[in-house]
Amino acid sequence: MAARKIIPIRVPTPFAVGDVIVYLVKDDALTLIDCGPNTKEAAESLSMQLKEHGVSAADIEQVVLTHHHADHSGLLHIFSDDTEVVGHPLNDRYMTQDQSYIARQEDFFLSLMTEMGVPLTPEDIHKTVKLSYLFSANRPLTKTVGEGGEIDGLDGWTVLEIPGHAASHIALYHEKNGEMFSGDLLLSNSSTNPILEAPEKGSVRSSPMLDYLKSMKRLYDINPAFLYPGHGDLLTDVRPAADRRLEKQRNRADYVLHLLSEETLTAFQVCRRLFPAVYENELFLTMSETIGHLDVLAAEGKAVSFQSGNTLMFKAVKE
Repeated sequence: MAARKIIPIRVPTPFAVGDVIVYLVKDDALTLIDCGPNTKEAAESLSMQLKEHGVSAADIEQVVLTHHHADHSGLLHIFSDDTEVVGHPLNDRYMTQDQSYIARQEDFFLSLMTEMGVPLTPEDIHKTVKLSYLFSANRPLTKTVGEGGEIDGLDGWTVLEIPGHAASHIALYHEKNGEMFSGDLLLSNSSTNPILEAPEKGSVRSSPMLDYLKSMKRLYDINPAFLYPGHGDLLTDVRPAADRRLEKQRNRADYVLHLLSEETLTAFQVCRRLFPAVYENELFLTMSETIGHLDVLAAEGKAVSFQSGNTLMFKAVKE
């Protein structure tokens, strides 16, 4: 094959973040990094742009997923049955629409949101979980990868596990060239939201914000020369962009601490103050971020929680 070539392709999504960027990689194997959401518009756009580069969906030898979210994995059905689907093992519980996991999601989020003071019914939770699969794939991985792994046909690229935005999130790093496919770890046009996920059976819930901050520190330490993100502009000044993102996160956490220093609050009450204009329409995302900031403050010893009936209350630790 000719010298490696990376071609960014912008695919429309029905989400507020706008277009997702998928990457056609002409290397030892014809590879697509992510694929877009399961919509007619996305399928037509991706097929047309692949054709402009002399490729059809049937020609793609492997799709490598940075993570399971629908805007990155939803179009898997348009590829050949022979196309390899590669990603972190935690993609599968979503991408196969596993009914036992969906039931566990509903139980987990009903319990968690009740504890956090959110007035939701089981039917509300059922609708929210069902809606999260609206633009998703229903196709399993054929190959799994993890930290330090390599992918056939992508010479020189190493897998890094970077959880936070999703537990299934990976990046691909080419150390020699200083390049990284980074998914939604750091975006120029949007704040990356660490999103709550139901844990594996018998496990305690993770702290996506804490995971995200560790992944961001790792990105900062690596400092790639060139970042291929899942949305927005391609990034060359990684550390300044990371500094801006982390400063915004710190400011929000400090504001939450200020709120808790004035009164004891539920997580839902914090959420309403933190995101007054959007929390009703984006309740799950805003609660994910709010709980994330509370997790950070707890880890730093700046806030504590206590049970009041069925509800968890949060307050600042007095210095």
